[in-house]
Amino acid sequence: MRIFARLLSSLMLLVVVSALLFAMCRATPVSPARLTLGSDASADQVASFNRQHGLDRPVVAQYGTWLTHAATLDFGRSYVSGNDIGPEIADTLPGTVELVTLSFVLTLVMSILLGTVAALKEDGTADHVLRIAAIVGLSIPSFWLGLLLIRYVALKTGWLPVGGRVPWADGIGAHLGSLILPVLTMSVYYIAVLSRLVRTNMVDALSQDYIRTARALGLPRGRILVYALKNALPSLVSTAAMSYGYMFGWALIVEQIFNLPGVSRALLTAIFQRDYPAVQAIVLVITTIFIVSNSCADLVQGALDPKVNRK
Repeated sequence: MRIFARLLSSLMLLVVVSALLFAMCRATPVSPARLTLGSDASADQVASFNRQHGLDRPVVAQYGTWLTHAATLDFGRSYVSGNDIGPEIADTLPGTVELVTLSFVLTLVMSILLGTVAALKEDGTADHVLRIAAIVGLSIPSFWLGLLLIRYVALKTGWLPVGGRVPWADGIGAHLGSLILPVLTMSVYYIAVLSRLVRTNMVDALSQDYIRTARALGLPRGRILVYALKNALPSLVSTAAMSYGYMFGWALIVEQIFNLPGVSRALLTAIFQRDYPAVQAIVLVITTIFIVSNSCADLVQGALDPKVNRK
């Protein structure tokens, strides 16, 4: 029942977001026809453009048609190129999903590892060093970090490519090597955030009575850490899920810096070209991924903490 309610609320949220997105793209003072055809276009050309793209219909009718087609993954045609938007998203989305997913996995592994070490060494040297490292990670802008990695790692050493994505056909090692710097650029900030959250939760969990009882009973240290980590993870899951969605926004900068073809970079191009159908479609896809990741996080959180399912 809880799963059904969550899916229904996610669907309603997606509809609301799509309506707001459609309205904002239609709220510009200059018509799409003028933006695409230019200010010198004649009235007949503008009228023909509006009829061709259905812009002469009421806004509500336009939204209904667009939403119906979007539900079948038909996002219409680009105003600029005239190509179907769906295939272009299908070509660019996997690259961005791969980049974000690799960054997310690295973030989770490093956050849990560093946060646990900091909690076990509370107020010790390791804890203070990791705290300073987290502050530095939070303070460095991602675009600057990417440029530093290009300058001092890619160019200085020549170990890794400056930019671009090596295709899988050239080998797994070469492909993953081309993504190391972009993944690091995207992950540092979130590792700093989530590692401090893990550290705080672990310190609280390790101070609970059941942990002291487990130690008194002589349970192995590793088993005690597993118990503490299981109770520290539920709040991490929801924050991590939001971070996964936010990474698609950060990917816009990272893909631009490292010249990576991806859907976030395609979104930036569409914004510059004022290609509203492409902007609507890409933002809707990213929003859907964000909502799905948070819904999955709720299910995982319920599995880790059964009390959540009873609320």
